[in-house]
Amino acid sequence: MDAEAGVVGADQLPRRQYYMNLLLLAYQSFGVVYGDLSTSPLYVYKSTFSGKLRQYQDEETVFGVLFLIFWTFTLIPLLKYVTIVLSADDNGEGGPFALYSLLCRHVKLSLLPNQQAADEELSTYYRNGFAPRNGSAPWLRRFLDKHKKMRTVLLLIVLCGASMVIGDGILTPAISGSVVLLSCILLVGLFALQHRGTQKVAFLFAPIVIIWLFSIGGIGLYNILHWNPNIYQALSPYYMVKFFRKTGKDGWIALGGILLSMTGSEAMFADLGHFTSASVRVAFVTVIYPCLILQYMGHAAFLSKNTFHMTTGFYDTIPEPVFWPVFVVATLAAVVGSQAVISATFSIVKQCHALGCFPRVKVVHTSRWIYGQIYIPEINWILMVLCVAVTVAFRDTTLIGNAYGIACMAVMLVTTFLMALIVIFVWQRNIIFALIFLAFFGSIEAVYLSSSLMKVPQGGWVPLVLAFIFMSVMYIWHYGLRRKYQFDLQNKVSMRSILSLGPSLGIVRVPGIGLIYTELVTGIPSIFSHFVTNLPAFHEVLVFLCVKSVPVPYVSPDERYLVGRIGPKEYRMYRCIVRYGYKDVQRDDDNFENMLVMSIAKFILMEAEDASSSASYDIANEGRMAVITTTDDAGSPLAIRDFSGLADSLTTRSSKSESLRSLQSSYEQEYPSVSRRRRVRFEVPEDDDMGQQVKDELMALVEAKHAGVAYIMGHSYIKARRSSSFLKKFAIDVGYSFLRKNCRGPSVTLHIPHISLIEVGMIYYV
Repeated sequence: MDAEAGVVGADQLPRRQYYMNLLLLAYQSFGVVYGDLSTSPLYVYKSTFSGKLRQYQDEETVFGVLFLIFWTFTLIPLLKYVTIVLSADDNGEGGPFALYSLLCRHVKLSLLPNQQAADEELSTYYRNGFAPRNGSAPWLRRFLDKHKKMRTVLLLIVLCGASMVIGDGILTPAISGSVVLLSCILLVGLFALQHRGTQKVAFLFAPIVIIWLFSIGGIGLYNILHWNPNIYQALSPYYMVKFFRKTGKDGWIALGGILLSMTGSEAMFADLGHFTSASVRVAFVTVIYPCLILQYMGHAAFLSKNTFHMTTGFYDTIPEPVFWPVFVVATLAAVVGSQAVISATFSIVKQCHALGCFPRVKVVHTSRWIYGQIYIPEINWILMVLCVAVTVAFRDTTLIGNAYGIACMAVMLVTTFLMALIVIFVWQRNIIFALIFLAFFGSIEAVYLSSSLMKVPQGGWVPLVLAFIFMSVMYIWHYGLRRKYQFDLQNKVSMRSILSLGPSLGIVRVPGIGLIYTELVTGIPSIFSHFVTNLPAFHEVLVFLCVKSVPVPYVSPDERYLVGRIGPKEYRMYRCIVRYGYKDVQRDDDNFENMLVMSIAKFILMEAEDASSSASYDIANEGRMAVITTTDDAGSPLAIRDFSGLADSLTTRSSKSESLRSLQSSYEQEYPSVSRRRRVRFEVPEDDDMGQQVKDELMALVEAKHAGVAYIMGHSYIKARRSSSFLKKFAIDVGYSFLRKNCRGPSVTLHIPHISLIEVGMIYYV
C-alpha cells in the first residue's frame, strides 16, 4: 500500500493500520517539518553571546541563558503550538491564512460583498458544528461587521504574517551554512530537488534529521555528565532574576539570540497540510523535545566550565573522537533544515492565491492522495535566487540570524492575535480565555520582538524589506480584484432589460452551449452586454459560470456544483457556481462539460418536481439555486452512452462499426489532446412521468451539448479613473497592471481548451 494512502479516510482505517500510517507520517515529518527547529542549536548560543553579553563570562550568566532557552522552548513550541495552535487547523490545514479562513466563515470579514451566501450550504463550512453566534463578545462581532476598515486592517495583518513566512523561506536556507561557496552550491541543489515532491524529499531527508537529533541528544547527555551534572539547577527562576540584574540592557538585547531556539515552530503549523496534527505531535513529543532539551542543557554545561568558548558555537562542544562524523551530519542537517519553511512557503502561497491575495501561479500537486503536497516552480526559483543573494551579500550567519529572528517573531505574533479571535468566534469560549492567551503568549513574543528590532541596522532590515515587497504584491493584487468585482457588482445588467429583448435576446441564437465566465454569484455582469454588442450570434443555451474559491480547504464533489436559472425557461439561461476549496486540485477534468450538463439536467428535473416552480418568474429574483450531487447517477434524467467504447460494442452487431472505428481513429490523429477525453453522448429517455415541457428543455440541452461547447471570457483591462488619487493610480495602472501581465492567464489557470475559447476585450475604469 502507498504510504500516502493513510491520510485520506484515516478515520475509516483499522486501528492497527491507522497507527502504522501515523508513525510513517511522523517519520516523514522529520525531513520536512522539523529540519529548521532541530538545527537551531548550531547558532543559538553563538548568536546569544555575539554581542556585549560576551563580557559576562561566568557560570551564572550561562545558567540564566539556559533558563530562558528551556522555558522559551517549553512554552512556545510545546505549549502554544503543539498543545493549542495545532488544534485550530482548518480541516487539516494550518498557517495564517487557514486561521483567517476560519474567521471569515464565522464573522463577516470578507471584503468582497455577497461572497458568503453561496458558501454557507457547505457541510465543511462551519468546523465541528460551530455555527456563528454572538458568543461571549457580541459587541466585538458587531464592531467588525460595522467597520470595514477594521476588516482591511485584519487582512493586512494576515498578509504581514504570510509575507513573513515567505521571508523565513528566504532567510532559513541562507543561515544554514558557514562556507559561502559550499552553501550556495548546496542551496541550488536543495531547490532543484523540490519538484520531486514532499514525499520523496521527506524520505530522503528524514534519516539525516533523525541521525542528527540522536547525535546532538547523545552529545548533550555526555556533556551534562562530563562537565556539570548540576546543570538542572539552571531551570530555577532565581537564575533568570540574577541574569537580568547583572546584564541589564545587554541581557535584553541578547534575547534576540535566545529566540532562535524556537524558530521553526511556525513551520509545524504552516506545514500541517502536508501531514496530520497527530503525526506532528508524536514526532515532537517523542524525539524533538527531549533531544533538543538535552542538547541545550549539555551545551550550557560545557560553557559553564569553559566560559572562554562562549562565542565559538556548537562545534566546540563535540567530543573530539566523534567530531568529523557529527560535523558531516551537521552540514547535511543544516541544509535539510531549510525544507520546513520552503514547504510552508508553497502552502502559504497556494492559500493566498486561492483566496485572491496572490497573482496566478502554476501549482503542481506532487501527490495523488495528499492534496496539500504541492510544488510551485515560480516561487521555488525566486526563493533560490533570493537565498543565494542573501548568503553572498551577508556572509556572516550572525547578521542573517538577526534578520531571521524578526521574521519568526512577527509570524508568531500574528498567529497569537488570530488565535485569540479563534477562541472567541470559532471555539466560542469566553473572551477572558482569549485575553489570557493573548496576554500570556503575546507578551513573551513582544519582548523577544522588541529585542530583535534593536538589531535592525545589523541585518534586521532584510525581513522588513522582503515583507513589505511581498505584502505590497499581495495587497495590490487583492485590491485590483476587489475593485473589478465591485465594478461588476455595481454595473450589473438589468434583468428587466434582458426580458425586454425576448427569448432570442435580440440576436441570432445558434446551436451549442456558451459558458460565460463571471465573478458574480448573482445577477448578469456588465460584460455580457459587451459580448452581445461585439458577437453576431449567441448560443442557444447560455450558462453563466462562476468558478469560486471558498474559504474551506476542500469541497466535497457532491457539493461542488450550485445550479440555478436566470429568466423564464424559454430563455435557456442558467447559472452555475463551481466551488473549490483553497487546497482543492482544479484539475483539467475531462468530464467537466459532461458533469456540468448533467448538473443542469438534474436541476431542471428537480425544479419541475418542486410545486413552487409553477409560479411566474419574479424579475427581482433569479429563482432558487440548488446543490447538485454529481457522484450519484441515480435519479439522473439523462442516459449516457460512452462514445469511446461504442465501436467495440458494435463490432459484431453492425456493419457501421468499421466506419465508426475509422472516424474515431482519424479524430484521434487530428486532435490527440482532445481525443484523450471521455467522449459521451447524452440521450433523453422515454419516461411517461416526465412532463413534455421538461422533455423539451432537456432535449434542447442535449442537442446544444452535441453541437459543441464554447468558453466565453472577458479579456479585461483595469484602469484608474482620471479623478483618482496618485496612490490609487499607481496601484492600479502600474502595480496591478504589471502583475496581471506577468502572471498566468485565467484561461490557463482554469484549464480552458484553447480551441474552444472566445475572448472579448473590455476596459474597466475603477
